[in-house]
Amino acid sequence: MKSKKQFINEEGTSFPGKTYVDTLLKPLFNDQRDHLFDVMFRIHRAHVIMLAEQQILTKQEANTILTGVNKVAEIDHKTIEYSPQFEDLFFMMEFKIGEEIGFDLAGKMHIARSRNDMGEAMYRLVLRDLLLDNIHHMTLLGNALLEQAEDHLETILTAHTHTQPAQPTTLGHYLTAIYDVVERDIKRFWSAFETVNRSPMGAAAITTTGFPINRERVSELLGFDGLIENSYDAIGGGDYLLDSATVILTSMINTGRWIQDFLKFATAEFGILQVADPYVQISSIMPQKRNPVSIEHSRSLASSAVGEALSAVQMIHNTPYGDIVDTEDDLQPHLYRGFEKSSRVFKLMRAVITTMTIDKDKAKNRAYESCITITELADELARHHQVPFRTAHKIASLVAKQTMAEEKILSHWKIDDLNHIIAKQAGSSAAHLTEEQWQDIICPEMFVKRRSIRGGPNPEEVSRMIDSRKVVLKAHLEQHHGITGDLSIRNNKLKTMKLDS
Repeated sequence: MKSKKQFINEEGTSFPGKTYVDTLLKPLFNDQRDHLFDVMFRIHRAHVIMLAEQQILTKQEANTILTGVNKVAEIDHKTIEYSPQFEDLFFMMEFKIGEEIGFDLAGKMHIARSRNDMGEAMYRLVLRDLLLDNIHHMTLLGNALLEQAEDHLETILTAHTHTQPAQPTTLGHYLTAIYDVVERDIKRFWSAFETVNRSPMGAAAITTTGFPINRERVSELLGFDGLIENSYDAIGGGDYLLDSATVILTSMINTGRWIQDFLKFATAEFGILQVADPYVQISSIMPQKRNPVSIEHSRSLASSAVGEALSAVQMIHNTPYGDIVDTEDDLQPHLYRGFEKSSRVFKLMRAVITTMTIDKDKAKNRAYESCITITELADELARHHQVPFRTAHKIASLVAKQTMAEEKILSHWKIDDLNHIIAKQAGSSAAHLTEEQWQDIICPEMFVKRRSIRGGPNPEEVSRMIDSRKVVLKAHLEQHHGITGDLSIRNNKLKTMKLDS
């Protein structure tokens, strides 16, 4: 073990100490290098252009600064390594720009701004791109769900409640339900995008500046939708981080729930879903196995993304108002990783859903088990035979219990035996079912067909729902395409902008 004197000698006697460098500055530098490099230079360009337009810099000074900024921006950021000469990436790049154009002129680039408003703007730009990337993959997943739903409008599926067989539905009905959850998550992502895509630039340290800057112009150049007007809010507010974290949290919890269903459907015991060969893995010792690893990894990634989001929320909790920038250095990587993992989940499950095959016969046969159409017996007796519903429900319950006790299925019942139970419980022989009526009651397809109420599993109703959702999904795709296209144009234009002399 090192002595105290040895430890102090290795650590150094001035800031930053070796441990501080190894455990904080170097990891933070690497995160900044990997995520903030490009957006840092976008902000440099936009701020310098505004300063020149406001005549705070001369056009010649601005053009010289922009030339230096663009040259340094060409560095392959992956090759940059931490140096104890600089506190972080920001100061390192400032130094490199100074080497190109002179340090006095490079210093003018920072008139009327602070690390505070610049840091907040960088984080917002990165989160904006991550939100848009996830929205893109969510829309592709949504499209895959609707396509498969349309192919399985009449594929009978046993719906479960409390993990037990409940009633017949269709796979199309089920997949449309999943789509609806995804679509609401897409809306949540758009809402988070609206919160994130606001410019803090011009807030400076916390109280704006005495220079006659134009905050709106910087916002426009960077493609923000507007300002965070109050400069204190621009620096101190952390709800844009919470919105970003909670959309990860909500979408991954939602997605994880139906991923569990897919794993169940793919089991040999359930056996109705076959994952395509590119997304299964064979056991190293049991060659008969087709392990659905793509779904398994999606499940674990979703859980991991939830953890990243919760970490970000916890780190914001009790952070003093106005002190968010320092917290964000350690916080932001959790959001980066959360978005990256959620994106992988959306991509993996899109691939699985697009290529999966369904054993329709096995799914239909399962619907004849566990008496899951028995609800229709109660409905039929109340609807057409004037049996009070509670009595009708009791009759259906007795039939179901006797069926399961005798390890039969409903189709094994003889109509005379069934009518005997009905007459005894109803107190009248008037409630008499025909063989045709009984066959309709126990038929899963008829059960589904009769449920044509809005939102029900009737194939025509599900088809109507799918058509309406295609319109909504198309709107999301067009919105995403329009925003990403506009931002791409703005970014490219910003890289080449010069001021007329």
